[in-house]
Amino acid sequence: MASRRRMLLKVIILGDSGVGKTSLMNQKFSNQYKATIGADFLTKEVQFEDRIFTLQIWDTAGQERFQSLGVAFYRGADCCVLVYDVNVMKSFDNLNNWREEFLIQASPPDPENFPFVVLGNKIDVDGGNSRVVSEKKAKAWCASKGNIPYFETSAKEGFNVEAAFECIAKNALKNEPEEEL
Repeated sequence: MASRRRMLLKVIILGDSGVGKTSLMNQKFSNQYKATIGADFLTKEVQFEDRIFTLQIWDTAGQERFQSLGVAFYRGADCCVLVYDVNVMKSFDNLNNWREEFLIQASPPDPENFPFVVLGNKIDVDGGNSRVVSEKKAKAWCASKGNIPYFETSAKEGFNVEAAFECIAKNALKNEPEEEL
């Protein structure tokens, strides 16, 4: 049995336009490839527990006109990251829509246990004085959806981005069958 396996983990980042999805990705990843179909696609090789895997991050641009592309983007995802701006209530309120849309489009085999991670981004804005979504409210929403892991981040300052992506990678690994690429 080979001790080192190469794995591909597909992660989808969803949320309203302007919440900082692309900034979060650029903070953590490099080698950006901009597709012409409304998505950014980035990869990073990571070693974890004597396995090498490629984290493949898909950012579907957030605009509603690209939502019809969902099936192709979402299919085969190992984890879905929902991002909102802590300073914009509508972006938080729309998390339900993004989550439901993902589950419909991706149709994972076990939707109740599919790994999601929620990021409340832009906590640095205006020294936190513009904030309209409390951490308590966000954590309550995550708890009501099956205890989704929650992180407050600042893509601009790089705050908590590393920890969030480590959690994302671990959650993606949970659902990934051991296959050699």
